[in-house]
Amino acid sequence: MRLLQFTDPHLYADRQGRLRGVETLAALHKVIEHAQANHWPCDGILATGDLVQDDPGGYATFREVFDSLGVPIYCIPGNHDDLPAMRAALTAAPYQMGGTIRNGAWQVVLLDSCIDGEAGGHLSATSLDALDRALTAGRDLHALVCLHHQPIPMGSRWLDQVGLANGPDFLATLDRHRNVRGVLWGHVHQAYDGDRKGVEFMSTPSTCAQFLPGSEHFELDRRPPGYRWLELGADGTISTRVVWV
Repeated sequence: MRLLQFTDPHLYADRQGRLRGVETLAALHKVIEHAQANHWPCDGILATGDLVQDDPGGYATFREVFDSLGVPIYCIPGNHDDLPAMRAALTAAPYQMGGTIRNGAWQVVLLDSCIDGEAGGHLSATSLDALDRALTAGRDLHALVCLHHQPIPMGSRWLDQVGLANGPDFLATLDRHRNVRGVLWGHVHQAYDGDRKGVEFMSTPSTCAQFLPGSEHFELDRRPPGYRWLELGADGTISTRVVWV
């Protein structure tokens, strides 16, 4: 199963809208063009939150980009998304909001970690129970779990204050299942690849501006827009790399 992750595009209704000095739509176009030239075709795109920058009109811009790509677009919200507007815009094919994806030997679980009006995240008891049930029902499938907020510390004081508040509960849920192979998130505008108990933990840079890793206070990085490709092997292996454009 070949997937591409595009995260945190922060689009506006204004096609020239900028975030931290970056024209977000133009940057997203460049990222997608690079992915199409180097990692296409794919079985789907993971759009892991902050699709817009507090602007419901940005979903029309998002659809302008993704409607014609010819692949499923799997979406989860971020803290800058407007959930009612997002649901209204992205519920019909080729879009899927949340839920699970099954393809061959794999199951991908899409979680909503957002709290209305808050920058940080939290997984409700209902969401954790749904994750537990999905992993149990798909016990014979390898699993990739996706959410917006980071479930582990990133080593950046200001950023870790707006991560997943109940990360330990999420990790405890994962630990009850032997079929979890990877956890993937956005939100942090930087790349991370690590291992926890044999599970790959991964974050991906934004398709626009980046945050400086390890910073005590908010600080931008000078790295360019990025994305991640993933190859999910039938044997449960994950081949992946972050691409800077």
